[in-house]
Amino acid sequence: MAQQNVRMFRTTGAIPYMEYGLGDDRLGGAKMGYLDSNVLVKVIDSVNGDYVVKLSRQHYAYMPKSSVKPADEVKPKDYYLSSSIKVYGDSAYDYVSINLDEKLPYRAQHVMNPTGIDVDLFGITSNTNWITQLSSAREIANTWYEQIEDDVLRIHIQLKAGQLWGHSIYYDTLSRKMYIRVKRKPPADVKKWKIAIDAGHGGTNSGAAGVNTKVLEKDYTLLMAKELEKAFKKSGMKQVFMTRTMDTTLSMEERILMLRKQQPDILLSIHLNSSSVDTVKGTSTFYRYIGFRPLTQFILRNMLSLGLKEFGNVGSFNFALSGPTEYPNCLVEVAFLSNSDDEKKIVDPKFHKNMALKIVKGVKEFAASVQAGSPPVKGK
Repeated sequence: MAQQNVRMFRTTGAIPYMEYGLGDDRLGGAKMGYLDSNVLVKVIDSVNGDYVVKLSRQHYAYMPKSSVKPADEVKPKDYYLSSSIKVYGDSAYDYVSINLDEKLPYRAQHVMNPTGIDVDLFGITSNTNWITQLSSAREIANTWYEQIEDDVLRIHIQLKAGQLWGHSIYYDTLSRKMYIRVKRKPPADVKKWKIAIDAGHGGTNSGAAGVNTKVLEKDYTLLMAKELEKAFKKSGMKQVFMTRTMDTTLSMEERILMLRKQQPDILLSIHLNSSSVDTVKGTSTFYRYIGFRPLTQFILRNMLSLGLKEFGNVGSFNFALSGPTEYPNCLVEVAFLSNSDDEKKIVDPKFHKNMALKIVKGVKEFAASVQAGSPPVKGK
């Protein structure tokens, strides 16, 4: 039976997203994931600046009102079906394509041991009777589906490699076909990798300030990012993209869209930490998705060799540039501007050079590890 008091909306804007609930912090609410544009959602309520979206009989999400637009011409249906699935590759990526009755919401998560990606399609009941798998797929080992609830279909994608290199999910613009695009591993020669570097903050967003010197985070993240760019190029890794090279105001959305066009092999985001307690100090690396953790582990291990205290390797982090799934990414909180000892290091140009060399070394160790099929760093 069709839902009562339901209004149909479609996602709009460059990067619409879903949140688990109404909780909030300085980084925003806990995000369930990003969606493509023109995805149909059922809105059942409104709370402040969010709509309450019913994904399935047992699942709900919250979406900013700016992320959706009314689709009153569409009437809610009792059910939507899936159809055939195809697995194949082209010259650059592997794909899983799924024919659906409608462009409906989805959620993806990394799976480890063996590595893979699980994609939940909300509101979909299986009518899939076959999966065609072509030999042109080079990274995808197996694909199968599971009806985990009456109206939630899960697509399992098992990968051959031990390291997840990224994926994206989108719908065909002219049909209701969904594509899950799986990134293949980059060249064995790390010198051929494309590295993206983001200098945190900038322009009107100054970030933290030094406890004694009052230097601004935005200025020193840029100095460190430029030093890191030099270190990569000097080591033979010539493909380096910088999100900013000047004191420029850039929103997180602008950075994400910029990086989406560049399609880097990895992203490194450089920040400086701060605390209300001036004894807190140390270095840390952050990731959101478990499949991207190894990169952050190798970088942290090398950062610790600079004599910095360990603040930790932090996962499930809700930072905007940790959100993209297209490439492994690492947020480096180099040290604390609010701590006198760390601040002395931060303002020292020699430290910038040494820091850059350590991050480059961490990236190279990560590359060597995944090529050799070795496990990630233990204990970090």
